[in-house]
Amino acid sequence: MPTSAVPPPPEGLDGPEGAAVEPPAPAAVMCFNASEPSGAGGVAGDVATAAAMGAHALPIVTSIVMRDTADIFDQHDIDADVVVEQARTILEDITIAAWKVGFLGSADNVSAVAEVLSDYTDIPLVTHLPNLGWMDEDQLQPYLDAFRELILPATEVLVGNHKTLQDFLLPEWDSERPPSARELAVAAAEHGTRYVLVTGVALPSKGAEQYIDNVLASSQGALAGEKFERFETSFVGAGDTLSAALAALLATGAELQAAVSEALNFLDQSLDAGFRPGMGHVVPDRFFWALPPPEGEEGDEGPEGAPAANDDEPEPEAPPPKAPPRRVH
Repeated sequence: MPTSAVPPPPEGLDGPEGAAVEPPAPAAVMCFNASEPSGAGGVAGDVATAAAMGAHALPIVTSIVMRDTADIFDQHDIDADVVVEQARTILEDITIAAWKVGFLGSADNVSAVAEVLSDYTDIPLVTHLPNLGWMDEDQLQPYLDAFRELILPATEVLVGNHKTLQDFLLPEWDSERPPSARELAVAAAEHGTRYVLVTGVALPSKGAEQYIDNVLASSQGALAGEKFERFETSFVGAGDTLSAALAALLATGAELQAAVSEALNFLDQSLDAGFRPGMGHVVPDRFFWALPPPEGEEGDEGPEGAPAANDDEPEPEAPPPKAPPRRVH
């Protein structure tokens, strides 16, 4: 009976004595976040963003959020023991290079996640604090108190909208001017957080154009930032996209300030290419870089005065399309 020949291993993957060597796996990021059916944020947003940045997400579901692209209607907690079991199971198998914490669902889950984090204090943690104004007050305050006490001390970078961070870190702020990024960083540092990445800082208008600032700061002052023109639309999933992108970049070994700049530019381009899948807000397109150029942008027209193609002549067979470039860091 004839046997088929075994193909040689790909070039460059030969190990000792000809054994095939697997290519290195992408850096792994464990993401604690809610699951929600719109696919805009939560663990779905984390997985898409990490993949777009060349990392591998390990999603740990902390809550089921009932929402569409416009509103949040309800949420159901995942039992704290189940959250811990998800994380411990995969941590026994895969070495991670960064954490990302999003919405954890309940004060009990905050405590459970903090217990897991405490066993890996050398791994950077990016924490995203979303707007939680939709939660019932009797659930919200215990959640924020636990978050402040247990998650902030482990956090390398706290990411959030300017107003959300102000309400969380400086609830007694009574000045007419909003707090600066440094003042927010000082308040965060009192709980052990090293840096804040403050988004959506309004800047004075320049004619018809309005810009927003996004600032990385420590208690010593502003360290980096990017200014972008304000979009005239509302998005869902932007905060999860930014924080997951930053965690993925830190996981690959990027320096913090460079990672912040790249993550912000990635978010800006994701929002610019965003799409509206339903009747609500726009969803970031994390794979904007893989899209083919719009028709008419490349090679549709020859130089002016060039002869038209002869319709009677068969067109040469087009070469197969190249695979889109993959962003790898």
